[in-house]
Amino acid sequence: MNIHIKSKEEQDKMRAAGKLAAQTLEMIEPHVKVGVTTDELNTLVHDFTTNSGAICAPLNYHGFPKSVCISVNDVACHGIPGDYVLQDGDIVNIDVTPKLDGWHGDTSKMFLVGDVSKEDRELCEIAHGALWAGIGAIAPGRDVKTIGDAIQLFMTRKPASIAKEFCGHGTGSTFHEAPQILHYSSWNTGTLMVPGLIFTIEPIINAGKSWTKTCPKDKWTVTTNDGKKSAQWEHTILITEDGFEILTLREEENGQI
Repeated sequence: MNIHIKSKEEQDKMRAAGKLAAQTLEMIEPHVKVGVTTDELNTLVHDFTTNSGAICAPLNYHGFPKSVCISVNDVACHGIPGDYVLQDGDIVNIDVTPKLDGWHGDTSKMFLVGDVSKEDRELCEIAHGALWAGIGAIAPGRDVKTIGDAIQLFMTRKPASIAKEFCGHGTGSTFHEAPQILHYSSWNTGTLMVPGLIFTIEPIINAGKSWTKTCPKDKWTVTTNDGKKSAQWEHTILITEDGFEILTLREEENGQI
């Protein structure tokens, strides 16, 4: 699959989509609390997105039935919103992708519901650190494999593992496009980070073993094999002439780079 390097005009469209994605997570935060169903959160995201002049890219994407992925506790990714009621101590990943004027903004964040255990807080912090380790490895001219190298190095001696079945990806006018961004060390890919390249980094970190399984009934929900919890954070990144730009950066993250 060919890698599409975005023009200046396309980069501006991706900035707008990324900003909307970040604003969506900021909007939903006060609603992620005990007693709320994941379907109610789905409705809030759907309405916010459509009222902003965009569409929810996950809806009907290869048959996905909802507007947002909401993954709770041992669900590693692709959780389908439904009648589950959030409980005290849950950890929740909300993964949003508005498609604005034909361009995708893709990002996710962990939310802690009520009194979350020390172990689960640590898991979410490790997953957040893994994301930022990958971001910290970005530089024009480097092979994209340095991102996975940095994440794997960060995870050394951490009480958690990297789910290797899933990866980051290029994005733009197409939801998922080349290149793949692995979150662990691999052979030289030959794909260099060049200005105009846009991709996501989104490591899934499991409290137990790395293996996951997909629900045979809905063919979407991915859970950990051992039933232990999982955490994930995601950003969409643009490579610039002298560095990079996080297109989905939230207000709370200003100053973190």
